Amino acid sequence: MTALLNKLQSTPQDVQTATDYLPYAQPRVPNTIWQYLAGGAGKGHTMQANLTAFDDVKLTSRPLADVKGGNSKLELFGQQFNHPLLLAPIAYQRLFHIDGEQASAMAAVAQSGQMVVSSLASQTLEEIIETANQALWFQLYWQGDRTRTLRLLNRAIEAGYSAVVFTVDAPVKQAVMALPDNISAVNLEPPLAININAHQSKVFDGWMAQAPNWADLAWLRDHISVPLIVKGVMHTEDAERMIHIGCDGLVVSNHGGRVLDGVPSSLEVLPSVVERFSGQTKILLDSGIRHGQDAFKALALGADAVMIGRPFIWGLASAGALGVAHVIRLMRDELEMTMALTGAKDLAAIKQLNLGKTIK
Repeated sequence: MTALLNKLQSTPQDVQTATDYLPYAQPRVPNTIWQYLAGGAGKGHTMQANLTAFDDVKLTSRPLADVKGGNSKLELFGQQFNHPLLLAPIAYQRLFHIDGEQASAMAAVAQSGQMVVSSLASQTLEEIIETANQALWFQLYWQGDRTRTLRLLNRAIEAGYSAVVFTVDAPVKQAVMALPDNISAVNLEPPLAININAHQSKVFDGWMAQAPNWADLAWLRDHISVPLIVKGVMHTEDAERMIHIGCDGLVVSNHGGRVLDGVPSSLEVLPSVVERFSGQTKILLDSGIRHGQDAFKALALGADAVMIGRPFIWGLASAGALGVAHVIRLMRDELEMTMALTGAKDLAAIKQLNLGKTIK
């Protein structure tokens, strides 16, 4: 087996966009771990659709527009950010760099943005937020029952996490590879045992017996005072019910194509959710963002912000916190350049472009 390359100590001069980190990241990560990061569910149709959907949205240049003093600032749930590019929750980040989630949090804060810390983080919630020195968001996976879930939530909130992103599209989340001995979900209790007999279904009577349902979502809303955002929304009827329960935000997401293959791209679903619920709740988009122009297109279709997943991990695997910060900066520059060339001075102006009619 070829020895892995050392992590970079500076950003490469030939990296001009996030995807340019790929040839630097892959040789610095063991192959099994790289396949875990890069892989999708089934035949990978949805993962690919997430990428190609952005090509269907066409832009129009608007030269001579006065955009001096423009910016990509926004406020979300009481926090001010300089751009709408949030770091999505990704598990076990010490698989990619020894500094793990702490490096990503440091980079997000340095770039005046936000990070969503996974339930499956490989460092403690307290260590990560102490490094960030600001309120982060916490991504929640249901922990098999209400008591265990509330213990984890209370720990995050007591540590200073200011919003909860409840992921509902992967009701049973398990590692799909054997983790190294020094990597684990350090914030979680041991999983509940699955006890079924020979005549029962492992899926319906085992895994799904420990999965959350609508009553659990309503219970969750009643038991926390911080903003509650639901991630994994792909149907307007589900979105309507979540808003009725009192959820503060929705993330249109198919989990990066990692859970159920064959569903539409997140971007295809976004306009229908925006059309019905814009102004009633905050709407974010996750899955397929690879470039600042992708973020622009999602914002133009009505998203309030977007989540970046794999690209920031490419930066982390290459150069730690420095690489993550560089990816965020590159994507923000791409976003703002697209804004300038289309005559959009701020995020509100992007929405006024009304690009929904251009998507197939």
